[in-house]
Amino acid sequence: MQELRIDPLSGHRTIVAGERSRRPGGEPRCEPPEPIDPEKDPFAEGHEDRTPPELYALRPDGGPANSPGWLVRVVPNLFPALSSANGARDLDPTPDARGVRGQVELFASQPATGAHEVIINGPQPVLSLAELPVEQVLAAVEVWRERMRAHAGSSCVQLIVNERPEAGASLPHTHAQLYALDFVPATVARERERASAYTTRTMGQNLLGDLVAEEVRRRERIVAIDDEAVLMAPYASRLPFQLMLAPRVPRARFQDGGASGAALLHDGLRRLARHLGSSPPLNLWVRTAPRGAEDFCWRIDILPRLTHLAGLELATDVNLNIVEPERAAAVLREA
Repeated sequence: MQELRIDPLSGHRTIVAGERSRRPGGEPRCEPPEPIDPEKDPFAEGHEDRTPPELYALRPDGGPANSPGWLVRVVPNLFPALSSANGARDLDPTPDARGVRGQVELFASQPATGAHEVIINGPQPVLSLAELPVEQVLAAVEVWRERMRAHAGSSCVQLIVNERPEAGASLPHTHAQLYALDFVPATVARERERASAYTTRTMGQNLLGDLVAEEVRRRERIVAIDDEAVLMAPYASRLPFQLMLAPRVPRARFQDGGASGAALLHDGLRRLARHLGSSPPLNLWVRTAPRGAEDFCWRIDILPRLTHLAGLELATDVNLNIVEPERAAAVLREA
């Protein structure tokens, strides 16, 4: 039976219609990608001169900047979406901010300032975090947190991973991107307000903390649990085999030390690859509290791109998911 589900964290609506995956050709599939050509890989070890000068690197044995011997490396994005505040050009002001005949100005803009960095998750020429050894993923995640701390003064720090061209990756070698924004995006602000309202209504409870506890009690959508985190298929999953990782003990900011859930993240990505036959195209992001928000809990969202966003999603911002989260959790538990 079709259901309209509402995500308790964001209020986003998803229609869950699992029967649609049973129609001919409806089951999500994943074709293996072409391997990386090491000679054409600018992120491979030994090709440090093909990137902008590094901002940070994890080098266990020391060594000069922009040289081999690194485990994780951070460079500015060669084609940044944001410009530094120091180099930002003031836009020409509108001659009359009130517009014609005193009307309110409809078109507003300002410089897009902040920072845009690339975090190369490892020297290995692989396409996915799932293909790295778990120890390498732990090291990469710690560098994610280090760079998020480096931009703690930003209004919002957003770390993302795009894997494969179908999910927006322009280079195949596994890497993350960090955006340090001088504003709080509407989606993050909406989640912040819902979390704060819940804390007020429940006299101090944490929204995601309570959600995790209830999911663990029910066990319907849990995929795996370890000492640090819980991995689950969200109740209102937007896409087939969507996953969410949350800490067992609520904490507002991912970058503030404590458990990172990196080992369980690696485990979840490996489960996806085993079930689908290959690491799928996916988008992954770390949701952490924006500046000034305390009634919040960080999490990691993983969205495999196995189906297309089509007219319904684009017209209404309502998703249509053809794999029930309960079914996704069950098959990934067995993977």
